[in-house]
Amino acid sequence: MLSLVDTIRRRGGIARGADLQRLGFTRSTLARAVERGAIDRLRDGVFAIGPVDADVRAAVAHGGALACASVLKARGIWVLPDVTAPHVWLGAGRHGLTHPHCACVPHYYRGTPPLGRTDVGTALLHLRLCAGDEAFFAAYESAWRKGLLPPAVRRRIREALPASARWLLALARRDADSGLESLLRLRLHAIGLHLECQVRIDGVGKVDFTIGRLIIEVDGKENHASPAKRHKDLLRDAAAARLGYRTLRFDYAQVVHDWPSVQAAILAALRGL
Repeated sequence: MLSLVDTIRRRGGIARGADLQRLGFTRSTLARAVERGAIDRLRDGVFAIGPVDADVRAAVAHGGALACASVLKARGIWVLPDVTAPHVWLGAGRHGLTHPHCACVPHYYRGTPPLGRTDVGTALLHLRLCAGDEAFFAAYESAWRKGLLPPAVRRRIREALPASARWLLALARRDADSGLESLLRLRLHAIGLHLECQVRIDGVGKVDFTIGRLIIEVDGKENHASPAKRHKDLLRDAAAARLGYRTLRFDYAQVVHDWPSVQAAILAALRGL
């Protein structure tokens, strides 16, 4: 006879009781396995084996699948805004189930949620509905750079987007170094500015963006915090100045929380060149 534990493990560690019963495991068999700790009941009719990610556990207990920003963050994809609670896809017309310490963010989008978590493509589509075009665009470029969006997935995303949003995919690049770069490029594109990306300048090195003789560099939360890195940046800026370039640098807080000042600085610099 099939092993209950191995069967659940082969299904990715989570299985519906109805599917297990079709394979010959009775309700009493499942109940006894839960009692002796061989398997775990995540909610009525859903069982798991081994450690289950806390957010996935919460999503299943809530009655749906982990989705949106929660899935993307778990895959190392750059996500804006910060994820503070599990995003759960319940499906249209469904209601969440009560469970201890629930802080879930429900999504009632059409379709049938899978068991556990959604795939990256579906998570990106949910993110756009949940957080908007900018968040979607930055996460899309991040996922693409990480090799998580093969052609078939990109085609599926394109087909699922409304026609009015497909220009975002036409603008997207695979070589964006960070979500901050994606946001800056998208926002400047929206006001009619075209940036050259990942430009290599002799004597300076590779810079994030150029517009004519203006260099724009974007530093993430984790970058350029040490004195040594700051000194290296100053040397690069001086080398660029000798070649007739002006350099503007912006950090995470400026791009995310003070965009009007960033845009004003760039436009003023362009007027002065």
